[in-house]
Amino acid sequence: MADFVFLFPGQGSQSKGMLDAFDGIDIVARTLEEASDALGFDMAALIRDDADDKLGQTQFTQPALLTASTAMLRLWQEQGGPAPVQVAGHSLGEYSALVAAGVIAFSDAVKLVSFRGKAMTEAVPAGVGSMAAILGLADDVIGDLCSTVSDSEHKVWAANYNCPGQLVVAGHASAVERLIVAAKEAGAKRALPLAVSAPSHTPLMQSAADQMAQRLQDVAFNTPACPVWGNANATTETNVDNIRAALVAQLVSPVRWTETVQQLSNAGVSKAVEMGPGKVLAGLVKRIDRNMVVGPAFGPDKIESSIALMNAD
Repeated sequence: MADFVFLFPGQGSQSKGMLDAFDGIDIVARTLEEASDALGFDMAALIRDDADDKLGQTQFTQPALLTASTAMLRLWQEQGGPAPVQVAGHSLGEYSALVAAGVIAFSDAVKLVSFRGKAMTEAVPAGVGSMAAILGLADDVIGDLCSTVSDSEHKVWAANYNCPGQLVVAGHASAVERLIVAAKEAGAKRALPLAVSAPSHTPLMQSAADQMAQRLQDVAFNTPACPVWGNANATTETNVDNIRAALVAQLVSPVRWTETVQQLSNAGVSKAVEMGPGKVLAGLVKRIDRNMVVGPAFGPDKIESSIALMNAD
C-alpha cells in the first residue's frame, strides 16, 4: 500500500442532500445526531431538506460540511479503510482534518466552526467585502494587480492559491471590482465575483481571528495521530500550541493549497482521498499534479472503491 493522504474540502463543496447516498447507514445517522445535540438544531434536516435556505449561510455551512466529512470518515474507518500518513484540509476543511487526526473531538469541532462562521459574518458588514475567482493569470501577476488597484482605504488581497491558473481574491468590494476589471484587461480567461460576502483569508478578518484565538483556548487539543497541514504556512504541525496559532492565522492569511499539494507530491505521496462531498479538491489536485490519484468518498460505493484503491500497490 502506497502512502496516501486525506483531503478535506471547504466552503463551496456543500449541497442540499449531500448525505442522501448514505441514508439508512447507522454510523452516519449517529454522526448527524451528535452534531444536532452539540448545536441545538436538526443537522439531518438542514442537510437533507434545507427548507429555510440556511445551508448557504456561513454559520450553518461550516458545521454542515464538517459533519458530512466526519460522517464519511467514520464510515471509512468502520469499513476497515487504512489510515492516511498525513491529512490536509482546504480552509474550513482544516478543522475536519484535525478531527480526523484526533486533535479535536467532533462535538467540539462543530461548535468551533459554527462560532467561526458567525465571527466571520460579523467581522465585515454585509456589502462591504467580497471575493472573486481569477482564472488564467499567473499568481504573481494577480498579486501585482492587487497592489495596483488597492488604495489606502479599499484593498484587495490574494486569498486562495487553489491551483496554477486559479486564484481567489478577497477584500473591500470596490477594490475587488477594480481587480476584476484589471484582470480582464491583463488577459484573464475569467474573472468573476463569488457568492460570498465575507472576505475570507484577508486582514479584514482580524476581529474574527481575535475571537477565535480566545475561543480556541477553551477547547481541548490532543497531539495529532498524524501530521496535519496548515493552510497559512503550508507546513505540517504536531505541536498543539502551534496548531491553535495556525487556525488563528488561517483567517487572515491566504490558503496555500497549491504549495501544500506540491510538497505532498515532492514527498512521494501519489494517492489521496477527498473525504467530503463533491470533487472540487480532486479537480484542483489534477491541475497541480496530474500524477496524483484522488479517490472520492461521497457515497458508500465510492468509499468502497477508494479503500481498494488506497490498499492497492
